[in-house]
Amino acid sequence: MRHPVSRLRARALAVGLVLAAAALVPSGTAGAADQYEWAALGDSYTAGGFAGDPLPPLGDPSRDGCDRSSDAYPGVVERELAEFPPGKPVHLTNVSCGNATISDITTTKQTPVSLVQRPDEGWPAVDPQTRRAGLSDRTDIVTIGIGGNSLPFGDMLLECLKLGATGKSCREYYTNPPEGEENIQDKLARVQDEYIQMLAEVHQSAPNAKVITVGYPAVLPEQGSACNRALYTELGPITHADIDWLRENVLKQLNSTIQRVSNFFGDRYVDVYDSSVGHDACQPADTKWVEGICGDAPDYWPTRIPNTLLNCGLLRKHITLVHPNAEGHANTAAHVERAIRIALLER
Repeated sequence: MRHPVSRLRARALAVGLVLAAAALVPSGTAGAADQYEWAALGDSYTAGGFAGDPLPPLGDPSRDGCDRSSDAYPGVVERELAEFPPGKPVHLTNVSCGNATISDITTTKQTPVSLVQRPDEGWPAVDPQTRRAGLSDRTDIVTIGIGGNSLPFGDMLLECLKLGATGKSCREYYTNPPEGEENIQDKLARVQDEYIQMLAEVHQSAPNAKVITVGYPAVLPEQGSACNRALYTELGPITHADIDWLRENVLKQLNSTIQRVSNFFGDRYVDVYDSSVGHDACQPADTKWVEGICGDAPDYWPTRIPNTLLNCGLLRKHITLVHPNAEGHANTAAHVERAIRIALLER
């Protein structure tokens, strides 16, 4: 297997002309306005889901099924930047969307899957996030939190849940998969290629912007044995060995891939993993920054996934599927805010 950096370099060379052309665009227009323009792109770990009040509010005709919320890190950072402006106001355009994949950032239309006030006919498809955000040579900051759904980590977690309940190993399943399923190395290699192409296109769309990528927090404990397999408020019946494998061979490798590609492009990577260790889904309720398979969420949030047997309502909980709660987003916000302030100083 080729070394990931060599593979990255070969793929990046294919889009090098795009970046070279973008670098020739004069930067005189950037920062000339009376406010900084910040675009927040990403998946549910950026959008927030159940962390705070829905944005737009429930019942608002502009709701799009993307499940953005008030206490997700873009909103938290926006409020901090408003209270202590970095020289001039920062205007946020947040187009993050739950269930988004890497290609949904720049290339494909996404059909949202939110169950919150879902129309009878389903949600209409939304444009790629770079288009929705209106990226241009006047964009100053772009933050991007994406990659998990392209593995897809959520589907893998549910498969591990199902296999664990029958005493089987999802590590074996994804290391030597059945026909039609990628093994984990192929998944990560594909995600790397997609991330390279995505960053190249973001730089082309916003040639004067500082691009900041955001990794994923420590949703899994440092020791799988810390989890109680009887509790769906943690990770349910997923085996301890599979939890360790998911942490080391999937989540950490995904973060490493994002960081490696970001560094290659000269972009700033925000690590939120290290600061969140010890606040994973298997910690006590007053310690965890990530809810378990079932967890605490506002009443508007669904309690079950259609067409599955998983029903968190039986526990008086909601379907949270190892997503950050408000405390988790507050931690991410602190790191992202710092990165944005540094990036604006460098302009």
